[in-house]
Amino acid sequence: MKGATHFSKIWISSIVLLTIASDQLVKVLTRLEIVPQSYNSVIKDYFIVTNVENTGAMFGFGQDFPPLVKRIFFQAIPLLVLGILLYRILTKSSLKPLSLTAFALVIGGGLGNLIDRIVYGSVTDSFQLRFAFLRTGIFNLADVAVTIGIVLLLYEMIKSKTLSL
Repeated sequence: MKGATHFSKIWISSIVLLTIASDQLVKVLTRLEIVPQSYNSVIKDYFIVTNVENTGAMFGFGQDFPPLVKRIFFQAIPLLVLGILLYRILTKSSLKPLSLTAFALVIGGGLGNLIDRIVYGSVTDSFQLRFAFLRTGIFNLADVAVTIGIVLLLYEMIKSKTLSL
């Protein structure tokens, strides 16, 4: 197997590292500057900044799991999956640039949240969007990167009707 080009490897690594770095920077600033559980309106009531520690997964799922189960499902398995995914995109030469970017965003976002889980035992979430009666859950930049990556992958799959890894 030939593997990704040198440029592709640099591109993937850059996106992963920039995603992790920006996510961790925002989380550090959030922990230092934002009072936990506070409500800070940035743009009227449409964009809220807060500081919430999530010990579970998305929307608090698994928050009450025993510590060992949490370590397995929220640290060990994600680390293994993200490691395999990173290895595959670095060694596969047939992926399109959009797919590489999408996978790199998913990996970077996943690693950003995984760092929090390993170091702090929880993930720092800081943002919420509100539009009339609709409101998002509280999220962070890693979540945004993963979401954008998944949307790009779905777009690529629909456009090409196939995506293999």
